[in-house]
Amino acid sequence: MAEPPVLIPELYVSDLARSLGFYVGVLGCTVTYGRPEERFDFLEWGRARLMLQEPVGRLFLACPLEHPYGRGAHFQVEVEDVIALAERVRAAGVPLFLDLEERWYRRGAVEVGNRQFVVADPDGYLLRPFQDLGERPV
Repeated sequence: MAEPPVLIPELYVSDLARSLGFYVGVLGCTVTYGRPEERFDFLEWGRARLMLQEPVGRLFLACPLEHPYGRGAHFQVEVEDVIALAERVRAAGVPLFLDLEERWYRRGAVEVGNRQFVVADPDGYLLRPFQDLGERPV
């Protein structure tokens, strides 16, 4: 059995049904369970986990919640086929924030590569799906 994730972000969303349409219908996440009375769903996206919650009932807010909710949040998620996912996102009519690219990042004496793109969810959270391209010397 795989180890459980150590970080599971919970994102406040303005319209849970609309967000589920994006995360499940476009990105291919699956709903593990939900609590409809709390406007909450727990999602899986490959090895990643994510919680979506409409801001009702008990909330944990450090400041007023104003749209776009996702200001400053950017989540990198490893996916199995980033090219197919980018095509699915485009086919759904969702604009890409950053088009599909190959990018190399220095990590000590090597560079690690990602094939990636960036897309905003309906509340402005930025998601960067990627595939690992391995590493190469600097």
